[in-house]
Amino acid sequence: MIQIETQKKLLILVITYGLLSCTTESIRFELQSSHTKCIAEELKVNSMTVGKYSVINPNEDIPLPDFHKVTVRVTSSNGNTYHHGDKVPSGKFAFMTVEAGDYMACFSAPDHQPPITSTIDFEWKTGVAAKDWSSVAKKGQVDLMELELKKMYDTVISIQEEMFYLREREEEMQVLNKTTNNRMAWLSFLSLIVCLSVAGLQVWHLKTFFEKKKLI
Repeated sequence: MIQIETQKKLLILVITYGLLSCTTESIRFELQSSHTKCIAEELKVNSMTVGKYSVINPNEDIPLPDFHKVTVRVTSSNGNTYHHGDKVPSGKFAFMTVEAGDYMACFSAPDHQPPITSTIDFEWKTGVAAKDWSSVAKKGQVDLMELELKKMYDTVISIQEEMFYLREREEEMQVLNKTTNNRMAWLSFLSLIVCLSVAGLQVWHLKTFFEKKKLI
């Protein structure tokens, strides 16, 4: 009985951590003509990410006008492009990251006079949340319990990878802090030398001036 209660607690803990580790960003925002709006998401290496976007048609009776369509570009922190859509009403992207850092999804509206405002729906999923579990269930012919166990397993793996990633980032930050402190110490030392040198030059200049004026 105690073992069953312990297993239940472990399952609740894993599910809670899984919900925290899965990132699903779904937003609706407005974009004015000739403006660009970017959304950033920090991703680690070998992380699955899926996104979809669509421009809300202000008049559903007619097709979406060209001046409401947007240009979308998804890039990494190193400037590599992973998705590009030129003047499209909607689109999707999905890729596995090969570099860690901030990924940017930028939406640009064409120039139009008078200026207009477009409304865009954007959903961005990363990690376990980005996996298509319905297709996994269909392909594997698994029952509901087995599917839930597979989700939990992938969630645990994702948590473990996230912990390793955070540990690496922490080590990088420690090295950066140590380097910055060393540089600040050298800068303070050099500043002290410069101040003392300037003070010495001022004393020498005043002494020379007073000697010429025969004041001392």
